[in-house]
Amino acid sequence: MAKPQQEVYFVFMNFDPVYERLRADRSKEGSTTLDAYLSHKHDKLLAKLLQPNSYRKRSSLAIVDGFAVEITDTQASILRSAKEVRVVEKNQELA
Repeated sequence: MAKPQQEVYFVFMNFDPVYERLRADRSKEGSTTLDAYLSHKHDKLLAKLLQPNSYRKRSSLAIVDGFAVEITDTQASILRSAKEVRVVEKNQELA
C-alpha cells in the first residue's frame, strides 16, 4: 500500500496569553524565550495528536503563533479538530 502523500500545511493557534506576554518583550532575550516557548508548544501539540515519525515540522512562526509542517490530508483534519488550533491551511504555491 502506498504511503499517503505529505504536503506542507500552516497551522495557526488560538489565543494564548503567555504568547502575547512573551511577544511584548522586544529584547534579544525575550525573542529567544519566545522562540523556545513556541517551538516546545508546537512540538508538544504534534506529539499529542499525531504518530511519531509521521510528520516533519519545518518551522515555528513567532509573529503569528503558528508553524509549518509536512503532513497528510488526514493529519490536517486531526489538527483542525484540536481545541488549541484556530486554522490549518495547505501551502499554496504561487506561479
